[in-house]
Amino acid sequence: MLDLYYWTTPNGHKITIFLEETQTPYRLVPVNISKGEQFNPEFLRFSPNNRIPALVDHAPADGGPAVSVFESGAILLYLAEKTGQFIPETLRGRTDVLQWLFWQIAGLGPMAGQNHHFGHYAPEKIPYAIERYVKETNRLYGVLDRRLAEREFIAGDYSIADMASYPWIVLWKRQQQNLDDFPHLKRWFELIQTRPAVARAYQVAKEINTVPTVTEESKALLFGQTARTYETGAK
Repeated sequence: MLDLYYWTTPNGHKITIFLEETQTPYRLVPVNISKGEQFNPEFLRFSPNNRIPALVDHAPADGGPAVSVFESGAILLYLAEKTGQFIPETLRGRTDVLQWLFWQIAGLGPMAGQNHHFGHYAPEKIPYAIERYVKETNRLYGVLDRRLAEREFIAGDYSIADMASYPWIVLWKRQQQNLDDFPHLKRWFELIQTRPAVARAYQVAKEINTVPTVTEESKALLFGQTARTYETGAK
C-alpha cells in the first residue's frame, strides 16, 4: 500500500494523476498546509523540506522496509519505475522524458509559482516582480508550445513529463497567460483535460479542500518560513 501525503496544489495533483492513471491503490493523507500541518514532526520525518507531496511505499520492490520519497519529481520517477508505466525503457526515450520532467521542476513550476506569489499573495504589488514572472511564464509556455508542435505529448507518448507540467498550466488565467496564443500547448492541454484519470484526480482535490487554502492567517505559514520555523514549529 502507498500512503500519499497530499494537499491540493499543482505538485499534489501530479501524483494523484499518476496514481489514478495506473489505478494504483493508495491511501490519501491530507496535509493542510494552511494550518501548518506540514510542520508536524511525523510528516517532517519523511519530508524534511516541509513540502507536499510525500510518499511512503509500504511494499517496495526490494521487499525491505517502507521507502519514503519527497519532492514531486522524485515521486513521479519512483512510481514510474515501480509500476513500469509512463516512462520508456529505451535510453533515448527515457532521457527525453527525464529532461522534460526536470524542465518542469526547475523552470515551469518555480517561475509560475513566483508569478502566483507576486501577482496574488504579496502584500505589496511590485510591478517589476509581477512583470518579470509573467514574462518568464510566457517564455516557458512558448518553449512548451514549440515542443508540442510536432508531437502529441511532450516526449512523444503520454508520460510523467506531461503529468508534471499539466497541473501548472491549469492555472493559466492566474498566471496572466492566454492559451489562444499557444495553439499547440492549448491542443495538448485540452487533450489531457479529457482523460478520465485526470478528472478523477481533480475530483479528489475538490473533496479534500473545500475552503480556500491561502488566507490572511495562513500567509505567514506559507510565505514567512525561515530556518527557525523548524525549531519552533508552526505555532
